[in-house]
Amino acid sequence: MEHKAPIVEFMGLYFNLANVMMITVSSLIVFIIAVVSTRKLALKPTGMQNFLEWVMDFVKDIIKSNMDWKTGGRFHILGITLIMYIFVSNMLGLPFMVVFNHYLWWKSPTSDPIITLTLAVMIVGLTHYYGVKERGVGGYLKSYVQPMVFLLPIKLIEEFANTLTMGLRLYGNIYAGEILLTLLAGSLATHVGGTIAAIVPTLAWQAFSIFVGTIQAYIFTMLTMVYMSHKVSHEA
Repeated sequence: MEHKAPIVEFMGLYFNLANVMMITVSSLIVFIIAVVSTRKLALKPTGMQNFLEWVMDFVKDIIKSNMDWKTGGRFHILGITLIMYIFVSNMLGLPFMVVFNHYLWWKSPTSDPIITLTLAVMIVGLTHYYGVKERGVGGYLKSYVQPMVFLLPIKLIEEFANTLTMGLRLYGNIYAGEILLTLLAGSLATHVGGTIAAIVPTLAWQAFSIFVGTIQAYIFTMLTMVYMSHKVSHEA
């Protein structure tokens, strides 16, 4: 099905309304999960509280695998927010996509490279901020010329490459999954024979896409902590 993005201009800037809506929906879902999970805290967690505590422990293990907890504990909330937000965003477009009047409104926000690259830039920016905060401006800049000065161009290229690959990896996996699901859904709607033949591949790809979306949320969070540990560690 042919469709396009609902883009509007405001004060010289262009906004994709579908992206704005889906970012808002993802944020609301994560917020509701957090509120429901912490509304009635108990010493013996059950239900949603048990789930959230599992996520907290999972992210804590990711941080501890990359840096000591005394240094990395400050990034715990960041990691929890990232893994939950990206997971929810990855899942939104899997059950269905909504196209109205030739405009695509409902999709996974992470299937748009602008959103994933913005997330990547934000994370890399935070690593620089905490690197300067932890090591001081002089110590942080010195790390770019250690152990040898000629490594400076390589390290600068690495910064750009890390940002690009971090964002495009997430985008590519989610976008490819949605495209294939769209093609399979088209086969379902073509004729009876196509419907029968496409049911099993569609269900199988749905399950695989859930797995991929989960893994991508984990990878993005893991890379965030890896990059952060490189910046805040005095040994880096």
